[in-house]
Amino acid sequence: MPPLCLSLPVFFCLQQVFSIFAFATIGGYTGTTHFTVSCPDKDQPVEAFFAYPFRVLPVTDTIYNLSSCTETYLQGDFSSSAQFFVCVGVFAFLYCTATLIVYLGYRTVYLQTSRGPVIDLLLTAAFAFLWLVSSSAWGKGLTDVKYATDPNRPVELCTSCKAGEFPSMGRLNASVIFGFLNLILWAGNCWFIYKDTPFHKDPAPPTTMEEGGAPGP
Repeated sequence: MPPLCLSLPVFFCLQQVFSIFAFATIGGYTGTTHFTVSCPDKDQPVEAFFAYPFRVLPVTDTIYNLSSCTETYLQGDFSSSAQFFVCVGVFAFLYCTATLIVYLGYRTVYLQTSRGPVIDLLLTAAFAFLWLVSSSAWGKGLTDVKYATDPNRPVELCTSCKAGEFPSMGRLNASVIFGFLNLILWAGNCWFIYKDTPFHKDPAPPTTMEEGGAPGP
């Protein structure tokens, strides 16, 4: 099997795996913001839970401020960038699965006309662009989520409050990294698919001097 035939399935498999990692690390995520309120009788721990898709972050428990009590909200709606990122990951995984089946099972049909490789090239380039846009948007959205869930923000409204543990964001940080890794994979795969299209022309073989022929002047 020629090297090109080996490279494409490897890229398809890598794209599948990294697409799963991208949307799996953000989907189902749940985090908690902690801080403590100093009440007259005892210190009251407060926990605010938030989760994917980070649409409206839930209200915290009531904060007691010695002489009065107020309700503090974790505000923000970051669902658009998060859901867009997951949507791109899921559709990229489905497309990789379909193209891998076509490539391994129907390779001859795929190459019968130039239409298949050209469509594949355009869709692969489109997914590379979508990974760029969605990863950038979710990277900005993650920054906003970190700001909204910073335990120091509710503490600013309560002089007797003390910030607690910052929510763990390791999975969300990994999702952004996997997003940009997918961008690299899909953009790199465009080159291998391009070689199957009529736009790619093999270099002309070098001309050789006929045996016994005299060299030119």
